[in-house]
Amino acid sequence: MVPISVLCNIVESGFEPLTCECTETLGLLRIEVFEPASGDVKLLIDGVSTEQLTSVRAISELIGELRTEMSAGRRAFAG
Repeated sequence: MVPISVLCNIVESGFEPLTCECTETLGLLRIEVFEPASGDVKLLIDGVSTEQLTSVRAISELIGELRTEMSAGRRAFAG
């Protein structure tokens, strides 16, 4: 199991140069990605289970999926 602090650090660094804030409550993550200069939210997703995020590879795959969604311009995850 990856400690929550490490998990969030990996997630947050995975969206640079955008700013990412990752917080955990009761085993669920809230991931917010935004433009640092303007504050425009590019992605806001609540309720991401940490259950499957047990390795750096699994975390990287999640980041990749979310970045793909952002790049595709899909607003399903955006706030």
